[in-house]
Amino acid sequence: MKKLLFICLVLLSTKGFSQSFLKRFEFGLKAGANYSNFTNTDFATDPLVGFHAGATVAFKITDNFLVQEEFLFSSQGAKIKGDVFGNNDIKLYYISVPFLAKYRTNSGFYIEAGPQVGMKAKEEVKGLTVGEFAKKLDLAAAGGIGFQSKIGLGIGVRYIYGISKVGDFDITNIKTDFRSNVAQASIFYVF
Repeated sequence: MKKLLFICLVLLSTKGFSQSFLKRFEFGLKAGANYSNFTNTDFATDPLVGFHAGATVAFKITDNFLVQEEFLFSSQGAKIKGDVFGNNDIKLYYISVPFLAKYRTNSGFYIEAGPQVGMKAKEEVKGLTVGEFAKKLDLAAAGGIGFQSKIGLGIGVRYIYGISKVGDFDITNIKTDFRSNVAQASIFYVF
C-alpha cells in the first residue's frame, strides 16, 4: 500500500511539474525588414534592403527574464558602387540563429542581447567569377529593444554587428576582412 501511495504521489507531482515547466515556453512567428551594409571595405558600398522571417522559442527563467532562440531566414548584403565588382547588389541569404538573453518588463517593453550564428544558404553576386564571395559562417553580436502586448503581438528593432569576416574570395588588392552589419525592424506574434 505504501508503494502504491508513493507511486501515485510521484506521478501527481511529475504531472504538475511538467505542466508548469511547459508553461514557461513561448513559441512565436516573426517577420520584418533588414537594412544591411558592409563595413571596413576598400570598395564603395550603399545599404541594401532585405527581409527576415521565421520562428522563435523562448524559455521564461523568471516572469521578466527569458532566454530566446530564433530560427530565421534572412537576406542581407550591400549595393556595390563601381570598382572591381561593378554596380551590383551582393545578396547573401542566411539561416540565422540568434541566442538572446531578454529582460521584459511587466508593461511589455523589453531589451535583448546575445550572439548570432548565420549559416549561408545562398548568395547572388552578378559578374563575380572568383567562386564563392562570402564565407559559409557569419558570427555576430545582436542587441535590440521592443514591445510585446498582453495578447502576444509585438514590434522590435535590433542591430546585428558582424564579428567574423564576410569575404571568401581571392582578388588582388581587395581586402576580404570586411564585416556585415544589419539593422532589423520586426513584427511578431507569441502564442
